[in-house]
Amino acid sequence: MRILFTGGGTGGHFYPIVSIAEELNSLTKEKKLLELELFFMSPTPYNPGVLFENGIIYKKNSAGKLRRYFSILNFFDLFKTGWGILVSLVQVYRLYPDVIFGKGGYASFPVLVAARILRIPVVIHESDTIPGRVNLWAGKFAKRVAVSYKDAAKYFRADTVAYTGQPIRKELREPITSGAREFLKIKENIPVILVLGGSLGAQKINDTVLESLKRLVEKYAVIHQTGKNNIREVEATAEVVLHDSLHKDRYKAFDYLNILAMRMAAGISSIVISRAGSTISEIASWGLPSIIIPINEKVSRDQHSNAFAYARAGAAVVIEENNLTSNILLSEIERLLTNDIEREKMKLAAKAFYKPNAARLVAEEILKIALGHELEK
Repeated sequence: MRILFTGGGTGGHFYPIVSIAEELNSLTKEKKLLELELFFMSPTPYNPGVLFENGIIYKKNSAGKLRRYFSILNFFDLFKTGWGILVSLVQVYRLYPDVIFGKGGYASFPVLVAARILRIPVVIHESDTIPGRVNLWAGKFAKRVAVSYKDAAKYFRADTVAYTGQPIRKELREPITSGAREFLKIKENIPVILVLGGSLGAQKINDTVLESLKRLVEKYAVIHQTGKNNIREVEATAEVVLHDSLHKDRYKAFDYLNILAMRMAAGISSIVISRAGSTISEIASWGLPSIIIPINEKVSRDQHSNAFAYARAGAAVVIEENNLTSNILLSEIERLLTNDIEREKMKLAAKAFYKPNAARLVAEEILKIALGHELEK
């Protein structure tokens, strides 16, 4: 039995695929099924080590991006997409998987076109409240559509869509408290703020945190994931900002938090400051209050809508990027960290929002369709 995964080249697409692969491997063992073969097709493997650990074989294709704004690159990417469709068609035909799972994004388009032509069953998952163009199109012929937000269900056929929540890797779901402060070198009784800008970082959030840093470390410790491309600039700026501070050791900057560091950071944090991508579901799984700062609505309607959907659930407050200043951020942090009752309500709302069985539900549906397709062969 063969399952082919495809999705865009970001952690928000890649890691939910990994979490579903984990569940498929578990289900195969539980049900004592025949050997399962898993494949991932995308222009880049994103994290080859994680693919190997989960028994997922990488297949390279090509895909062009269609930008919402004018760019000469749109013209050249049309040819890249055309070539990607031809390459994907040949590769998918050779593999002939029982099911193709699409996570969305431009990188999944060539594979889903091949699935449509070859009449291979498709399952997709939509992480945002407003579906992307590829998933909107694929939803017209997909056997099943899973969504992270109830708001997204209206965009798909009622007989195919299910509100499952966001698939999250097993190892990331449980925060670690024991030994976390020692590991991160943060003293006891100091409230901790965790700042996440996504896998690539967030310049506006980074700049505002740095502007607020001297006042923040007077009361709090700050764990700051800056993004790999930003770490040197952030560290250099923080060194200048905190040069005469008595509490400069309370600021911890990381280019990227691995699984262990992330779980420990989550285990000791009082609040999280984050973008409004798939990280929202991770924060919900930790049961932490949060301040969500979505990307500007002109750039990403998805994040803007995600942020307010999560805030309506009572689990977060939203600061729009256009309104983000050091004073506003400091004021909101202070308000939350001095209000135990408010934070407790947000914790409960976050836990209620989180769907722990999301990856399992999607994996079970993929397996059901795959077994049916095998019988039809």
